[in-house]
Amino acid sequence: MCGICGIWGKDDPHTVRAMVDAMYHRGPDDFGIYHDSAITLGMTRLAIIDTGASGHQPMSNHDETVWMVYNGEVYNFQSERAILEAKGYSFRSRSDTEVVLRMYEHYGDDFLLRLRGMFALAIYDKRRGRGLERLLLARDHFGIKPLLVARAGNQVVFASEIKTLLASGLVPPEIDPVALRLLLTYGSVYQPHTILKGVKMLLPAHRMIIARGRERIERYWSLDASRRPEFQTASYDELVNEMTEVLQESVRLQMVSDVPLGAFLSGGVDSSLLVAMMAREVRHKIKTFSVGFESEGSSFDESDEAEKTARFIGTEHTRVLVRGSEVRDRIEHLAFGLDQPSVDGANTYFVSMAARQAVTVAISGNGGDELFAGYPWFIFMVADQLRRQAKPFNSIARSGISAIAGNHLFNSSLALPFGQTILRARNLSGFVTRYGNTYQIFGAAGAAKLLAPDLRRTAQAGRPLYDDLIAIDEVPDGSTIQRVTGLCLRGYNSNQLLRDSDAVSMIHSLEVRVPFLDPVVADAALSLPDEAKLAKSENLPQTYTYRDSGAKRILLDIGKRFLPENFDLQPKRGFAMPFEHWLKAPLREVLFDALSDAQVRKRGLLNPQAVQEVKNAVQQEKFFWAQPWLLMMLELWCCQVLDKVQPVRVDSPAYLSNGRATVG
Repeated sequence: MCGICGIWGKDDPHTVRAMVDAMYHRGPDDFGIYHDSAITLGMTRLAIIDTGASGHQPMSNHDETVWMVYNGEVYNFQSERAILEAKGYSFRSRSDTEVVLRMYEHYGDDFLLRLRGMFALAIYDKRRGRGLERLLLARDHFGIKPLLVARAGNQVVFASEIKTLLASGLVPPEIDPVALRLLLTYGSVYQPHTILKGVKMLLPAHRMIIARGRERIERYWSLDASRRPEFQTASYDELVNEMTEVLQESVRLQMVSDVPLGAFLSGGVDSSLLVAMMAREVRHKIKTFSVGFESEGSSFDESDEAEKTARFIGTEHTRVLVRGSEVRDRIEHLAFGLDQPSVDGANTYFVSMAARQAVTVAISGNGGDELFAGYPWFIFMVADQLRRQAKPFNSIARSGISAIAGNHLFNSSLALPFGQTILRARNLSGFVTRYGNTYQIFGAAGAAKLLAPDLRRTAQAGRPLYDDLIAIDEVPDGSTIQRVTGLCLRGYNSNQLLRDSDAVSMIHSLEVRVPFLDPVVADAALSLPDEAKLAKSENLPQTYTYRDSGAKRILLDIGKRFLPENFDLQPKRGFAMPFEHWLKAPLREVLFDALSDAQVRKRGLLNPQAVQEVKNAVQQEKFFWAQPWLLMMLELWCCQVLDKVQPVRVDSPAYLSNGRATVG
């Protein structure tokens, strides 16, 4: 696990050293730099597999004509190495990095199709000779690892973090108004946008190729609900057996590590099942970690369930008690660690901080809700589709009204008092639009109102949800459940859960792995019949158990082989933290300082009157916690990242002999 960076089109080791320094937390074990007339590559390494000198990066092939920097882990590297060795390839290390590099040599750009893992990588290939060099940038199937790209004149700059790009001095610290609108609407910035103007995130399952003064971006893999067609005729028992084997294989592969490995154990079915599977792969006790709260968080504290599960499985368990005073004391570091503002990340930040005291790698249950219909909005969307099919004429009328209201001429009106009327009309029809309404923070109208008036036009304020989300509707011909799975994976999961988790775990130098988000697991899960994932489609009471919901049916039945009897009778709550209490008590002063009228006007991003309305709601104790929290984190991020950008140091090149930096 590492941080990577580089500048294509410039021999500039001094600038890249500054970039490497800015992401030291991502890899405190080693660093390296390679440079020639066409490129400068940099990396900082968190050693996980082959922790010695042979795993150093940037890494080259035997004749030093191909160089790579690589962030991530490829879990099937051992089987791929055996295939290459049978073809005559030799290896100098035990690392997965070298296997990935040799796979590129043998298979070309489509080597990516053979990888099972999480990765962001850059491969510099100069085998064709001077002037014909090429650069390949690529990102894993689900976007577990980040890769940001910007242009500076004729140069292309890339890195694992925004802080790294800013440290280059080649990327101005300027907010992108469109990204700001997306952040206010959904709570996270939807890729390929990032919070910085001119900086894009290479999309998951995409590669960028730069050669001969040209560049192209290609998708190399996509979500597909038909890769296991035999599932449609298999019996349910056969499906349970097959999914059990698929998940066990993914867990087994992702446990490869030369450093201590543990797991996050929330108490829910996803993490509990993974930990139980992990325990069957080893003879020692797995180290597990959960987050708990004081009395103010008792209504959604799952740490008791986590401890019960840990005792049943037999793990070495640690309960991390997160207090409001600690959140207050570390809130600025959290904002810094997030790398770009978000409404999420606090839970992973604190559990990662604790886990890093004992392990270097942690397994997480991320992806289980998306692939196995665990979120409430799966039920909402299925029920909504059934109602619409039962009344087709009403649906036609709604579609007509929605189409008229969706005209872009009405966008500027969403910030006005009657904007909610237009918004309700837009929401009458359209699958993607209705899905978008299942998870928002301020929504389209609220975001338009919050934006500073002079930014609304460039931010595309009032833009219909459909226009934002249509690009992530990756399974448009699938069933309702399959389609929502695609939207969840490419939206909420990729832009918020995965991006935030990577940032706040790596700020503590902790690698987080996600066995559910494996292409083989995804192919199997997406191919399952709907009734294998969701047993019921009616609306749920406010409090319900896993069994009541009918959600994750097949996971629950797999769990019966690994978990305590009646484990599915525990409440299904979803992970939460006592943000509302914290904002009213220990964080109140931080909140009101960050959102003071003077500071809001000085920053110039938000409408002071709209921000005041949010603060008034907090004072009246009638508020949705995510709204003030998001605005606070936006300002704290600006203070901790944007306002602290320093000029690039141009030091003596003597540093090139430090560590084990590679000089081309």
